[in-house]
Amino acid sequence: MPMALDTTAQDLLFREARTTSAFTGEPVSDEQVQEIYDLVKFGPTAFNQTPLRVVLVRSDEARARLLPHMSDGNREKTGAAPLVAILAADNEFHEELPALLPHFPQAKELFFAERPVREHSAGMNAALQAAYFIVGVRAAGLAAGPMSGFDHEAVQREFLDDDHTPLMIVNIGRPAGDAAFPRSPRLAYDTVVTTV
Repeated sequence: MPMALDTTAQDLLFREARTTSAFTGEPVSDEQVQEIYDLVKFGPTAFNQTPLRVVLVRSDEARARLLPHMSDGNREKTGAAPLVAILAADNEFHEELPALLPHFPQAKELFFAERPVREHSAGMNAALQAAYFIVGVRAAGLAAGPMSGFDHEAVQREFLDDDHTPLMIVNIGRPAGDAAFPRSPRLAYDTVVTTV
């Protein structure tokens, strides 16, 4: 049975997409980011929770605050990217649950009254939403360079608060020329999938 998405869309989102380290100088607008979010917000999460929070680093001042906390290998490309997004998990996401889950508002207290439970769920579901975000960036015709190489505690202190845990930093823009490494190998289907 053929895929519902045509080959061009499959290539754009997966086969031809690469993590990008170098970008053109073309800016990424707030409108583009809004379009990306308005698409990826429909991706499924547990209890329809929406713990992902995005901090867009645009100003020179904010970028100067971020760069010292990046790993050496990520500092230069983050300094040159048209847009940088800090993706974080909101550990108090449960406060939004009554609006997001109107048919089951008691889920807020029934399942997420304890902070350790919220932190675990927020981390898992925000990471899922971060993956949707990266695919959304690709769907917008842009490229993403997600990174975990940064001082997480320092970024949290500088840009977030104790209720938000940074997950990754994503450079966003139009790729410059040959800005990606060649595709690395992937595991075969029968290595990953087991039928029982």
